[in-house]
Amino acid sequence: MEFVKVERKERLATVTIDRPQAMNALNRQVLEELSGVFAALREEEEILVAILTGSGDRAFVAGADIGAMADMSVEEARAFADLGQKTFFEIECSPLVVIAAINGFALGGGCELAMACDMRIASEKARLGQPEVNLGVIPGFGGTQRLARLIGRSQAKRLIFTGELVKAQPALALGLVDQVVPADELLVTCQELGHLIARKGPLAIRAAKRAIGRGLDLTLEQGCAFEAEEFGQLFASWDQTEGMKAFLQKREPSFQGK
Repeated sequence: MEFVKVERKERLATVTIDRPQAMNALNRQVLEELSGVFAALREEEEILVAILTGSGDRAFVAGADIGAMADMSVEEARAFADLGQKTFFEIECSPLVVIAAINGFALGGGCELAMACDMRIASEKARLGQPEVNLGVIPGFGGTQRLARLIGRSQAKRLIFTGELVKAQPALALGLVDQVVPADELLVTCQELGHLIARKGPLAIRAAKRAIGRGLDLTLEQGCAFEAEEFGQLFASWDQTEGMKAFLQKREPSFQGK
């Protein structure tokens, strides 16, 4: 991997987009490497949480690589959008809990990438937005869809139609990010959250992620039925027996993900 680095510690992986000379902008190679990394992490049962960030302190991901896009044909642009969407679905549908550590600009494709994560923690220096209309195009990696689902239709239209950037605290008020912390505390905060989640029952965490993700596309009744199925299936697991036995015995559980 040239542009995507992975570090593993206990049950947590830190995935860093490392292209600082381009403010971590997304080109075809970066997207393919990201997709490959998350496909590989999917097979590592000991990893439960991933922190996704960008190298340096200026940008999470400043956007898609405009230099690479400028001369694309219609067919090439559509294929590039398809690749970005496929990559972000790989992240969104990953069995891992993915935490975006937004350490600077998260614009265009960078904002879309952050929205594909399960949670978003931002540095107080972060700036987010979908400024594609300034270039005569629209978000192509899922931004028109995820932003409206995340912050509501009207607010999504405002951000996309104006192309304006949002500072960290207003992004928190909108629901675009979940927490804002000082820049020097960003990774530590994400790691603490990641380790907290990683101590829980792995099967339960993955079932909860499936239930939330699937349920949003169903009616409430259908979503509750899906939740009940996931709940029931966990009673066939070793972790359920261990978790409830540990509670009754007033001790910490030792989950094994089976």
